[in-house]
Amino acid sequence: MTDFLLGYLPVIILFAIALALSLLFLLIPAVIAPSQPDSEKLSTYECGFNAFDDSRMKFDVQFYLVAILFIIFDLEVAFLFPYAVSIGEVGTYGWVVVMLFLMELLAGLVYAWKKGALDWN
Repeated sequence: MTDFLLGYLPVIILFAIALALSLLFLLIPAVIAPSQPDSEKLSTYECGFNAFDDSRMKFDVQFYLVAILFIIFDLEVAFLFPYAVSIGEVGTYGWVVVMLFLMELLAGLVYAWKKGALDWN
């Protein structure tokens, strides 16, 4: 049984190191960082308007549009990572498929640009 438990010793040591570093990273800023909060720093600010106004007030949808466009293009670019890892193994067919994918990305970007989705009015 002792040999079996010794097999878990590296895991326990790693867990102890992770716990110690986590506590260290939480405590050092509390000791070193200056804490001089004022009313501006403590106020809530979301999406370009104060959070405690009327719930029926108009707000700029541009914030959400830019966020959605970022998520779409960010996720599509994430699909390029598997290609980058296996670039030597995919051959000509893989290269053509990735180029078609990049042209689709470019077409989406041009469409969003032409529609004015990237203009900040």
